[in-house]
Amino acid sequence: MKTDKKELYAVVLDVLMKGNLEDLRAGFRREPVVQAVGTEQFKLLELVPKKIEIQIHDRLYIGDGERDKIERVKRRIFYQDLTQVSKLELPYVIEQLVIENEQNFVQFFNRAISISPKLHMLHLLPGIGKKLMWEVLATREKKPFESFADIAARVKGIPHPERMVIERVLEELQDPDVKYHLFTSK
Repeated sequence: MKTDKKELYAVVLDVLMKGNLEDLRAGFRREPVVQAVGTEQFKLLELVPKKIEIQIHDRLYIGDGERDKIERVKRRIFYQDLTQVSKLELPYVIEQLVIENEQNFVQFFNRAISISPKLHMLHLLPGIGKKLMWEVLATREKKPFESFADIAARVKGIPHPERMVIERVLEELQDPDVKYHLFTSK
């Protein structure tokens, strides 16, 4: 499970040059905002851009120190705060981030442990029940997994492990009542 730390980079989901429409202040008082998702913990963020052109899917530095395109991180937001454009872009961006960070997610399959006597971390992935969980555990004991393709080849019940991870990340972001966060922070 993720530890709660600052995001260093974010990927743009939507650019609102006239500010958020839910901001009740007069139009001239609103500041432009960018909705983005963090690349490490998938935090949903609202950013205030500098007067520089920003496009959807841009990767922006938002850590401490000098930022070239972002003035400041305004606030953390939740799925229900996203615009329709952001909601449509989110699955594509999550998929891109999961593929880019394949080794981190493969290590999840190699290191997943029991949460309680009746619940294993692997159970939280869509499509994994007890039988498939035991197959994953037995297979990884022989030799740790090296890639998503390796998982798919060695565990017949998991043809697309990356899809399971993407679906779980989206579930954690969309459902405020999700109890266990494997890949996102609360």
